Formats: sequence, C-alpha cells, structure tokens
Amino acid sequence: MKDKEIVKDTKSINEYVSDNIESALDIAEDQQGNVEADLHLPYYLPVAAYYQSHEFTPVWSDTAVFSKHTTRFILYLDTSISDGLFREAYHYQEIKELYASLCTDSLKQKDAVLWAKADLLLSDAFMHVAADLHQGRMAPDSLLYKNDTAAYRRFFGPTLLRFLQGEKDTVFFESLQPLWHGYRELKLHVDSFYRQMDTTSFTYIHFPFLSGNDEDSMAFISSLKKRLAEEKGLELKWEDETDTATLAKIILSYQKKAGLTTDGKLGPAVIRSLNLTDKVKFKRLLITLDRYKLLPDTVPVSYVWVNLPGFYLQTWSSDSLCITSRIICGKPITPTPILNSSIYEMVTYPTWTVPSSIIKKEMLPGLKKSPDYLKRKGLELFDHKGSKIDPVKVDWSKYKKGIPYQIRQDSGDDNALGVMKFNFRNPFDVYLHDTNQRYFFSRNMRALSHGCVRVQEWLPLAEWLIRNDSTLLAPKDSLAYTPDSVASWIAQKKKLRVPVKKRVPIFINYMSCESVNGQLIFYTDIYDEDSKMLEKYFATTP
Repeated sequence: MKDKEIVKDTKSINEYVSDNIESALDIAEDQQGNVEADLHLPYYLPVAAYYQSHEFTPVWSDTAVFSKHTTRFILYLDTSISDGLFREAYHYQEIKELYASLCTDSLKQKDAVLWAKADLLLSDAFMHVAADLHQGRMAPDSLLYKNDTAAYRRFFGPTLLRFLQGEKDTVFFESLQPLWHGYRELKLHVDSFYRQMDTTSFTYIHFPFLSGNDEDSMAFISSLKKRLAEEKGLELKWEDETDTATLAKIILSYQKKAGLTTDGKLGPAVIRSLNLTDKVKFKRLLITLDRYKLLPDTVPVSYVWVNLPGFYLQTWSSDSLCITSRIICGKPITPTPILNSSIYEMVTYPTWTVPSSIIKKEMLPGLKKSPDYLKRKGLELFDHKGSKIDPVKVDWSKYKKGIPYQIRQDSGDDNALGVMKFNFRNPFDVYLHDTNQRYFFSRNMRALSHGCVRVQEWLPLAEWLIRNDSTLLAPKDSLAYTPDSVASWIAQKKKLRVPVKKRVPIFINYMSCESVNGQLIFYTDIYDEDSKMLEKYFATTP
C-alpha cells in the first residue's frame, strides 16, 4: 500500500480511494489481515467480501467528506461499554485520530491513502462490533463469523446495509443482541456497574500453591501480603511472614468486612473474595452476557433452564417462570457439561447403569480392595449378554483402564437416580434425575455429583412436562396420562418409560452472575470457567 497519494481535486478522490482499498485488501488476503505495521484487519474476510460486491466504493466517506453514518458509528463506540464492549478493541483510537485529522487538515483531506485507511478501519470495526454483539467472543474458531465466508451473505452484508440505510441506532444495535430474558435483565446493570466500580488494579493471588514448593509458597505469601495491604479498612501490623497469629487476626478482620464466615482461617473462600475485585466482576459480567450469545437466536415457547453456578433449574412457558428447583451438579473434577438438547422421555423407578468413567475411577479400585464392594453398594455385575456375574470370582487385579462388564443398580427408593429420570440426547451420558440423597439439597455448595443433574422438584417438573404436552396436542391427538398420573405411578412403584411427545428444549448453562429482583449477584466460579475466559479474552483489556 502506498505511503500517501495526494489528489488535486477531491471531487475525483473516490476513484483513488477505491484503488487503495482494493490494493490493501489484496495484501490483507496474503498476510492474514496484516496490511502494514499500523493497519491490521481481523475481519478482513467479510470486509473484503463487502467491498468486492460494491466495486470497492468507499463506505464511510464521499468525495473527502465523512458520511453521517460515520459519526453515528463513532458515537456508538463512545458508549459501547453499555453493551459490554470495550471500544479499544475496535480500532477506536486510530479511527478517532484519522477522523479528526481528515476533518480539519486540508492537506490530509487530499490524501486518498488516509481515506482508504479510515474506510477500512471503520468497516473492520463495524464487522467486529456486529459479530461481538450477536455471536460474542467465545465461540470456537471454526464457528466464528469472521472465519466463515458464507457469513458475509447471511449476516455481515445485510447488517451493514441496514445500518447504512439509517435504521435508528438504539433499535439497530439492540436487534443484534439476544432476546433471552436473563440477558436483557443482566444488561441493565452494565452501565451503572461500570460507572460506579472501583477501577484500582489489585494484586492477584494465585491459589492453591504447589505443596512442598518453598518458592511457590513464598510467592503466595508475598502476593497475599500485598493484596491485604491494598484492602481499604484493614489495620495491618504484619511484620513477620511466619506470624500466623497476626495473619489470623487480619484474615478475621477481612472476613468481617467481606461478610464471610469469621473463623480467621485462610481458605479458598477468602482467596476468591480477595480476587473478586470490581474489575474482575465487571469482566465476569461481560463473559456471562457473551454466554447468552452462544444460545439459539430464537427463544422457545417452553423450555427447561439449568444454571450450574446458581445451582437451580427453572421451567419457562411463554416468557413466564413456572418452576424453580434446587439442583445438585457435577463436582469440579467431574463437571456437568454445558449443552443444549431436548427432553424426550421420563423414566419412573429407573435402573442405574454405572458409566465407565465412574467404574474406572471409583469402582475398580474398590473392587481390587474388596470383592464384596458392589454388594455393599447395592450394585450387581453383568456380562455383555446380560447374565449376572459373581464379582468374587473375577480376578480384578488384571484390569487397569476398565472392565468387560456392566455394573447396574436395580430400581427402588435407594437407587442413586431416585424414582424419576429425565432423558435427553447428549454425548456425555448425563441426564436429570431424582436422588436417594435428598439431604444434600440443603447445602449451599452443591457441586457434588459425577456430572448428572439431581433435581429437588422432580415431581413438579414431570407434571409440568405432561401439562406442556397436553397444551400442544394436535386436535385429534390425546395423551393416555395426566399430570396427576405421575404421583399415582410413584405410589404404585411402577417402572415406566413415558415419552414426551412434544420434546422440550433444555439448556444447561454456566451463567456465573445474574439479575435477581433487580440486584446483580455473582455466583462462585465452581469450575473456574470464568477464570479461563478472563485470561483468554480480557487479559489485555483496561
């Protein structure tokens, strides 16, 4: 690309700008978006597709004068934080500088190269903003719009055309974002939180540290001391790093200030609280907004919603909340997967076939120690033909990675799945179910299962699914059961497979913050998913 190209008559500058745009995009195609040192176009594929379909005509200016939609877009970038976007990610400074100089400097106004750069930066920024509002930042690379050549016709081209045609800005930018109830409620907090938050950069404490590693433990102590010293309202007189009594007093003081359990002990809850600064909270808020963008564009009329960090399940019909239930989800070492599926079946008094992962990690070691391990657990062993095998007669020592048998638990009130199971297809072999350990629902931290989701209000859920089925029946269709049937089946201990004729979408999500009765709340990052996303997407943001 040329360093500059001065045109004597700006009335003819569009032709020269077009030539420079075409030349820059040729370079970008060869260099994966890199045109020159100060011009990189991450969205060069949809940008190039747009210009090619419009004969490389400038989009944002005409005969050395910026168009009205240029001002509109820059004004949007000025306030884009309200939609969870950091304007710095969209060539903001470069655009502002070029805009100012091309509006005021008569010599630069004749430079076709500068106008081409401005046009390309604005187009790239627009494509980037549109994608981040609609798709978010967290989709796999293979699914990102910017890497999908078909996305130009499907999304980028029509979207830019709508903007250029003058659609009202508030309506336009809102239209790109999710329609989900939780998203809309959560986004209401973005602007106010950003304006009020403490922007201090606090020391981050890496925890847990490597046990037995003196260097790592000393680094932990050092960062802990710095972070506590940064906390307002704490009186610190900790001169000796080995003074555990003084440390306990300081921790106790912090626990009172932060509303934590006041035991003076340095545990994960204290470290999580110290690390959960306003800046981290804000980025977690933006991460949660982006997770909504991974969901389908269309909100189903009826659906089941599971939020893992919130430990709850909800059912929704026609945008109205019907049921809320506590859940138990997977432990951090066996996390419940995030997935979208549809419930197609309910099973009363189910049997439990133990997944191979649990057999390998838990049951095989138990069997090697004691052949009556399965009997004590209420489990039975079967071969591939379905014949029962006596575990005492099996040489368990020769198995390391798995076994050529099935382990099953018969149905009953003591079954691990309880008396009701809800099936939906997924590659992880997880489902919703009742439990024989219902006392766990009283706990606050309920990441306790092997990956399946245990539902406290399983009976209301089953009845809701049947009611939903009945309201969507075809005129000549009928159901052989009613919501009242479920209680009767359970009372009679019937083993049934009940089809859900109108399959109900289920969304198992990881939304670590949400708006509850107008209040913004943050849940514990039980699987450290937010921590991973913070490092990946927001490590360089302000």
